Amino acid sequence: MSGHSKWATTKHKKAVIDARRAKSFAKLIKNIEVAAKLGGADLAGNPTLYDAVQKAKKTSVPNDNIDRAIKRGAGISGESIEYTTIMYEGYAPNGVALLVECLTDNKNRAAAEVRTAMTRNGGTMADPGSVAYNFNRKGLIVVGAADGLTEDDVLTAVLDAGAEEVTDEGESFEVITEATDLVQTRTALQDAGIDYDSADVAFVPSLKVEIDAETARKVFRLIDALEDSDDVQNVYSNYDVSAEVLAELEADE
Repeated sequence: MSGHSKWATTKHKKAVIDARRAKSFAKLIKNIEVAAKLGGADLAGNPTLYDAVQKAKKTSVPNDNIDRAIKRGAGISGESIEYTTIMYEGYAPNGVALLVECLTDNKNRAAAEVRTAMTRNGGTMADPGSVAYNFNRKGLIVVGAADGLTEDDVLTAVLDAGAEEVTDEGESFEVITEATDLVQTRTALQDAGIDYDSADVAFVPSLKVEIDAETARKVFRLIDALEDSDDVQNVYSNYDVSAEVLAELEADE
């Protein structure tokens, strides 16, 4: 998963096409709608909504779109939203584990799109539970590596707030917490004056598998195909890529 965040950052810096940006906006809006529906429209009293809004703002989603999504989700605008969360399990090439999290208003469409992306890109579907046991539900905070910010700075800020691990991912730091400690850890960063890019509850692999460049190309192609579906919110994986492999992939561009 950490590898994919590095790769996603690299792609983002190379200016992703408008269609992918629009899909990203739509998924962020969907997160806001669901958070508002579950916990209400008050950001101060709904930390899940607060984090969803912050992530959308960091990704340059217009404020008007965010406000409309909050009202739509909370039922203030008179509209109603009905989304179901579904988790699919599978394997990318070379046995790399995948968890595909969908948020959809049409289960049949979501299932069909996930299966199609898998079969066309060398992946295979797996039985429920056969992959999920490799992952734990954790809080994941991504902190941009701003000028002068060190891993020790981040660690010092979050250590007493419940953080389990801080890793240097090159252009960002990843802070792992228990899911229940996410809000207080995020707050500790804010209190220390450290900005963060996103704070989410995510599925983190207990063991990672390092992959070479050839496998990485296949895995990323499959993940990109899955993420092209409007119903797919997140794709979690247990692969890891070295700096050397990332450099080789960037040279492909």
